[in-house]
Amino acid sequence: MRQIAIYGKGGIGKSTVSSNLSMTLRERGLEVMQVGCDPKRDSTRSLTGGKMIPTVLETLRDLVRVGRDQSAISLEDIVFTGYGGVHCVESGGPEPGIGCAGRGVLTALQILKDLKAFDTYNVDVVIYDILGDVVCGGFAQPIRAGFAQEIYLLCSGSFMSLYAANNIAKGINRLAQRREVGLAGVICNSSGDEQFEKGVLSEFAEMLGTRLIDFIPRSPVIQSCEVEGRTVLEHSPQSAEAEVFRHLAQCVLDNDSRIIPRPFEKVEELEALYRRHFVHEIKSQTVQTEKE
Repeated sequence: MRQIAIYGKGGIGKSTVSSNLSMTLRERGLEVMQVGCDPKRDSTRSLTGGKMIPTVLETLRDLVRVGRDQSAISLEDIVFTGYGGVHCVESGGPEPGIGCAGRGVLTALQILKDLKAFDTYNVDVVIYDILGDVVCGGFAQPIRAGFAQEIYLLCSGSFMSLYAANNIAKGINRLAQRREVGLAGVICNSSGDEQFEKGVLSEFAEMLGTRLIDFIPRSPVIQSCEVEGRTVLEHSPQSAEAEVFRHLAQCVLDNDSRIIPRPFEKVEELEALYRRHFVHEIKSQTVQTEKE
């Protein structure tokens, strides 16, 4: 069973990419489970017709309120069937202002393990959608506990997405020394400037010791699917955008690289890389404008 984790800053499109990746892997006949590891609980929304499913921690709290404990939870309470047969789970989080969300995620994952969810559903691939704005000890727990073994960094062309990805790489670097876990690559979810993003993210990935695995262009079709709460493969299965996600799935399946990343230690070094590509892009645009 492959355990794939998608890490990236909030709002970068992890849920969109994770859900469409899950669908394309399911389309190939694989048994797929997507586990949302974000308190927002919206990772599987596009797989369930726009609905928010009950979370593991929410279910656990309801049991505690009526005097029951964790042993009363069943898989039917927390695993839901999404479009195409993808198994959907949302870890949820603690009540606002109480507890650590990351440790809540670990509790949810441990419950899945104790209930033998992966064996019960004969899962071939698990996709973990994990928030990574701040790599606190809690959100590093899926790596530390051996759940997230194959990690992809999802980035756009914004500097803050690279900054967050570099912080995540630092966490992977520390934890990969002691676990069978590694960085599998960088995926770009484009914010619009494709030439610039391909350049800066390719070099960023190379500096980490890995590579840019695939590029997802900005598209009104993908944005429309997000609004409607459906995956691209459900909404527009014959579209060019659907083929983009099918290509991503093939890239992931073919990829067996797991490395201990070499993150930038100083933010000034990351800024220098970004600035160099930004200046080059401005010059290229200026030259093109003058030619026109």
